Amino acid sequence: MLPSPCANFSAYNNDAMKVTHVSLRPTDAANAAGRPALTPELLAATGARYSRSDDGLEAILAKIDPDNPDKSVDSIFKMVDYGHQSIADMAPVALFMDGVSLLLAYLVWALCPVAGGQESSTRYIRMGAEGLVDAETLGMPDDLRGEWELAMGDAFNAYAEAVTFWEGVADANPEITRIPRKLLDDPSDKAKRTVARMRRNYAFDRARYFLPVAAKTNVMMVQSARAWVTLCQHLLSHPLPEARKLGGMVRDELALVAPRLLRHAVEKPSLVAGQVREWETWRGAGGNVHLIENELSSERPPKARLDVWEPYAGAFGQFANDLSLHDNRYAYIGETVRQTGVRFGWDAVAFAEIRDLNRHRTGTKHCPLSPVGFYFATDQLPESSSEYRTLGEMGRVLSRQAKHFLQKGREAGIYFALLGTQFPFEHTTTADKFIYEAELRTGTGSHYRYAEHLRDALALWYERYPETRGLILEGSAEPE
Repeated sequence: MLPSPCANFSAYNNDAMKVTHVSLRPTDAANAAGRPALTPELLAATGARYSRSDDGLEAILAKIDPDNPDKSVDSIFKMVDYGHQSIADMAPVALFMDGVSLLLAYLVWALCPVAGGQESSTRYIRMGAEGLVDAETLGMPDDLRGEWELAMGDAFNAYAEAVTFWEGVADANPEITRIPRKLLDDPSDKAKRTVARMRRNYAFDRARYFLPVAAKTNVMMVQSARAWVTLCQHLLSHPLPEARKLGGMVRDELALVAPRLLRHAVEKPSLVAGQVREWETWRGAGGNVHLIENELSSERPPKARLDVWEPYAGAFGQFANDLSLHDNRYAYIGETVRQTGVRFGWDAVAFAEIRDLNRHRTGTKHCPLSPVGFYFATDQLPESSSEYRTLGEMGRVLSRQAKHFLQKGREAGIYFALLGTQFPFEHTTTADKFIYEAELRTGTGSHYRYAEHLRDALALWYERYPETRGLILEGSAEPE
């Protein structure tokens, strides 16, 4: 068995959750050119007034007191309803959210499909047991806390062992990392640093499955005040205490920059009831996305699914022509492909990959939080390793515990899950966006596992539309 975690579990906790608004200021070039600079609310107010006047921007700005932007906002909105949510779309806000769990980061991205931003990456950062969200923030019940803390200690120990294991694999088998030979043979310091980074990433990519979903990450997002208000509504109405805490902190930061837009940033009864209903559905028995607890195997094969809705009979005959100018993933794709609906997904995807796949900004994603298996990169082993497979048994046990508690109606049980815990996942969008995602997620620097998932989905596409093979720029996920 793995070593026990340290007795003083409070040592595992680093900084608490924190949300910080960051304002933008004009560049020197913009100032030199005499361009205006407005607060987010004043920008929204100016835009709203712009729609009710034919005087143009300069006439509106002439009525603004630069020394009293709040008074200027109020004077404009004597004539315009500030409660109209479309007004809030014109107030850009950037927030940095430190110390949220990997699970909560996933939920935030799922609720903010059009946000721009970044997140601390498990593929590039070595994580330790000190980076765990505390049990109080997660709302971990007293009767589960001791068991959960022991489980988290085991998980971080397993992660550390897995990193060491995969670093050893990379050192012993440099060809398995797919690092270009010219880099391996290059004696320069720059090349050595690049090779070291690639080897480190190789190990992190395969060890990350033992990280708990309760591990901390940091998320930065830029989106409109309206989108932030919508996020607040969902978070404040969420069953998980961590989500409600973040919702309150986001609302507090929004008050600094867009206080007049906050009247809608409250708990909503329909969202409370709806999210409870979803969790109840996920833990229900039956259906092809649920397994009886004792059937949760070490890994469930990630069988791909693909449904396509063509806009008219014979539309597929236009697909090759629509892709004829498509020489990179940002290039033109014809309108018939753009009109074609696609739903694709897999029966079982590790949460590590779900977090990546979830961040595509188009369409609707669906992920019932009901564990169906545990993946920990055994398909990447150059040879059998009983020691490494022993680590996987720990992951399987914790995934089963997560499912057990969730089926008992204990939402906090989801925090027993690891990044290797598998869930069903699907994405509904249009064919051009599906092609973009497939090209991006199989391209240079792609994680080996989600590249495999997208290749499986593309294989189903090619079965239906073989004439598009070669026109879709499927990559080989070479390291960068």
